[in-house]
Amino acid sequence: MPQIPEKIHELTVGQVSARSGAAVSALHFYESKGLIRSRRTAGNQRRYTRDTLRRVAFVRAAQRVGIPLATIREALAELPEERTPTREDWARLSEAWRTELDERIKQLNRLRDHLTDCIGCGCLSLDTCVLSNPDDAIGQRQVGSRLMVERKTP
Repeated sequence: MPQIPEKIHELTVGQVSARSGAAVSALHFYESKGLIRSRRTAGNQRRYTRDTLRRVAFVRAAQRVGIPLATIREALAELPEERTPTREDWARLSEAWRTELDERIKQLNRLRDHLTDCIGCGCLSLDTCVLSNPDDAIGQRQVGSRLMVERKTP
């Protein structure tokens, strides 16, 4: 991993990429989504402050556990400008995300446990399929062919 001298306060996109392990295109994407920021030089080159490395690590760790980028952006917006997320920040945010992650895990376990049955029958019955209609939530609202139209409407 390339070392960056302490006296250098701004990094090029290539340096951030090399140090963080994130592709240059990913860094550009993160910037377009408001997760990191840069300034432009007179030659229109991006320059990132050193705290960007910690922010990128924070984003990538949150992504690995399934946190959506919009949620990550909201979390980073709570931090003061140019302050890196600390261990305490991560602990606070991960606790807040725990309920969401537990629900996702529950859904994935249900999918895993019922996927074989679903593929085996192939019906995708709106009455009994635990994948397309868990706990018959649709049947509690209304009945009839309108359900199929309702489900296709964005």
